[in-house]
Formats: sequence, C-alpha cells, structure tokens
Amino acid sequence: MTRNHRPTLGSLSFFAAAFALSAYFTFAAVQGDYGLFRRVEIAAETETLGRDLTRLNLEIAQMENLTRRLSDDFLDLDLLDEQTRSVLGVLRADEIVIR
Repeated sequence: MTRNHRPTLGSLSFFAAAFALSAYFTFAAVQGDYGLFRRVEIAAETETLGRDLTRLNLEIAQMENLTRRLSDDFLDLDLLDEQTRSVLGVLRADEIVIR
C-alpha cells in the first residue's frame, strides 16, 4: 500500500506563519530601530560627536586663556597691545603701515 502524503491546510498555514514571523524578526534585527544598521549609524555619530567635543573643549580652553590674560589679576601687555591695534587701529609714531 502506498500512501499519498499531501500537506494539509493546517500544516501549510503553520509553516507560512513561521516563515512570516522569522522574516519579520530578521528584518527587524537588521533594519529596525535597534537593528544592526542603526547600531553602525550610532557608532559613527558617537565618533563624530566625540571629535566635535574635543574641538570645542580646545576652543573653550583658548578662550579661557585669552580671558585670563586680559583680566585684572593678570595683564598680558603684548595681548593688550595686539587688541588695541586691531580694535582701535592705534599705531606708534615710528611704525609704517603696509596695506
């Protein structure tokens, strides 16, 4: 006796649902909000923001240095002379201006 094994509608629907769920979870693992692609984007953004933070910290340190050098407690005469010349256009009598 030979038996003809034909899949039933219940087993086909089970495998179709299992395939659909596995396809959905695979897609979500790769391209979802917490997927692999998003993780790579976040890592790249973290690196970029870290470089920006380093650059901004250097700029802040430079500004703090200039501010300290022009404060009442510490007066850098060279910096004061440079600022006076650039802002007010002051020249000494023995200087020649080349434009």
